[in-house]
Amino acid sequence: MASLITIVRNKFLEALRSVNPPSGWKILVVDEHSQKLLSAVLKQFDILAEHVTLIESITSIREPQPEFEAMYMLMPTTQNVERVIKDFTDHKQYAAAHLFFIEGLPEHLFERLTASPAEPYLQALKELFINFNAIEAQAFSMQEPSYFFSIYSPPRTESSYKPARTRLEEDLRFTSKMIANVCITMNEFPYIRYYMPSTHLPLGPLKPVAQNRPPPPPEGSSRWRTNLARGAEARAYESVETDFVTKLLAFMVQRNLEEYKKLNPEFGKLDPARQRAILLITDRSMDLQAPFMHEFTYQAMANDLLPIENGTKYSYKFQSSLGAYEDKIATLSDADTAWTAVRHLHMREAIDKLMLDFNKFLEENAVFKGEGAANLNDMKDMLASLPQYQEQREKFSLHLNMAQDCMELFEKAKLSDVATVEQSCATGLTAEGKTPKGLVEEMVPLLDSREVMNMRKVRIIALYIQYRDGVPDEDRRRLYQHARLTLAEQDAVNALVYFGVRITRGPTDKDIKKKIKQKSNAGDEYELSRFKPALRTVLESTQSSNLVDNRQRILAFVAGGMTYSEMREAYLLSSTLQKIFILFTLWTGSKAIPNGLRDMRGEPKSPQELYDEKYYVKDAPPPQPQRQPARNLGLPRPAERIAPIQPSPTNSYQGSDISITPSAKEEKKKKRGLFRFG
Repeated sequence: MASLITIVRNKFLEALRSVNPPSGWKILVVDEHSQKLLSAVLKQFDILAEHVTLIESITSIREPQPEFEAMYMLMPTTQNVERVIKDFTDHKQYAAAHLFFIEGLPEHLFERLTASPAEPYLQALKELFINFNAIEAQAFSMQEPSYFFSIYSPPRTESSYKPARTRLEEDLRFTSKMIANVCITMNEFPYIRYYMPSTHLPLGPLKPVAQNRPPPPPEGSSRWRTNLARGAEARAYESVETDFVTKLLAFMVQRNLEEYKKLNPEFGKLDPARQRAILLITDRSMDLQAPFMHEFTYQAMANDLLPIENGTKYSYKFQSSLGAYEDKIATLSDADTAWTAVRHLHMREAIDKLMLDFNKFLEENAVFKGEGAANLNDMKDMLASLPQYQEQREKFSLHLNMAQDCMELFEKAKLSDVATVEQSCATGLTAEGKTPKGLVEEMVPLLDSREVMNMRKVRIIALYIQYRDGVPDEDRRRLYQHARLTLAEQDAVNALVYFGVRITRGPTDKDIKKKIKQKSNAGDEYELSRFKPALRTVLESTQSSNLVDNRQRILAFVAGGMTYSEMREAYLLSSTLQKIFILFTLWTGSKAIPNGLRDMRGEPKSPQELYDEKYYVKDAPPPQPQRQPARNLGLPRPAERIAPIQPSPTNSYQGSDISITPSAKEEKKKKRGLFRFG
């Protein structure tokens, strides 16, 4: 399967190439959000190469260009529709308009467009359904970390549950639309399966409290034994006990895809030899161990230990050919082949491969005679003497710096000892495959140590509490005391209860049977990497019942955030099982995120009002009139106008395959069918 980044890139290019004005050149009009999505997969040069003479923001003050046709690539907000209409009201901003909306345009906005003064100028209207971020070849992200709090934050008072649930359902609607966008882009109409916890009730705003329940059934109705005979009132009253976030989201996604299927009957039709995809919807409560674990594969370890921004931007020192050090900002993406080759390898294997590739480069380019680099320091010295290979020097220097920094922190922070305790807690076994006996004795020196930072102590205690399925309050207090945790750090551990974890255990409490058990990895080469995320077990069990078709796609969404270890497992399973595993989530990584919930004042709002608010961008202010000088001895000059890039005299595209000029008298239904194509 092609990279998902490539699929999105090609869809944008297909849209750009579909607009072929008679002049051969066009103007591209974007908004802030569509510009971000576009620039994530295409450089400005790539866009201009598609016979785009100018790129303009729809919110800026734009000079009329009546000699050029415009291609609008916008979010389907009320404000953007009004801006398009304004462009053709009382004046002619462009010769014609080709409208491409990033996702589905609501019916009432479509009708507003076709009944407006802009209607005679509309040449095409298409919905792209690409409102998502393809961050890797097999991974998407919504870039919405705030939804984490919307899902799990407990309302402060009983009366706050209803508005908090309303806010969560609104956020889930946005989430479901984005998941549907991914499925539509991939032409997959998947079977949907969702995680139903058996060890706790719904969490956060979905907790079954009085405000979340409908009125109780009449007295005496409980005598009925069958669910059907008990009546709709009783079933509705009890249904809130199964209103998990995964269930609500699954049904929303299903509705979105079914609505799209009604308008696009060909959607989801695949090669008969390939099975229909499966979409798994889980949430963070399924596996609370993975986010706390220290991972030692390259990508996961680097993002945990180094100051990498959003998983992609890394600042480091680069030694120039003159020996001076320069500040560099590198982008870690699929475009970096060295990064993609090593990101899922254990750090030791990653360093070995970097060394191997570096020595191979030296050999192929006959740079050095004799032996190549034997270690990272040799590699560093050799890099300084390669001024003629700037690109290769920067690439190897980047990963040399990252690998060295990771290993230095590994030694300095005692991560070997920390990880030994973490692995025993998470797997329930020692490296020898036995039940841990002296786990507390191993933990206490680390908690007492001032060389271990408090956030790592929080992770150790959180894993230990999960391993013990809760501890007595006095034991937990002693652990906090040994670790010298602040009140905020203690609250972080105590907050495990909001994910369905039992943190307090009494003398008569029994163990809670875990639904998804950790598989034994006794044969794993690395003692500090024995733990495997629960998502791996789920993915393996999903594919085991579908062994006939190796081209089937299995998609997984983790509400509440995904770890790099889970992403790694999807790639490894894709390779070993010959299936296509695709992961997408609200956000990726295990570092702290900003707190805060969306203000609910002014609620409730319609879905379109919320959508408009989410993607709202203020129009640029009108230009201020310039003060005239007291005396002007010179002759008046004509008003200056910024000239666009001059088009080529040769038209690369003749005519337009999708040019449409509908009659204003046609019925709205016919208009919709005429405008909506592709």
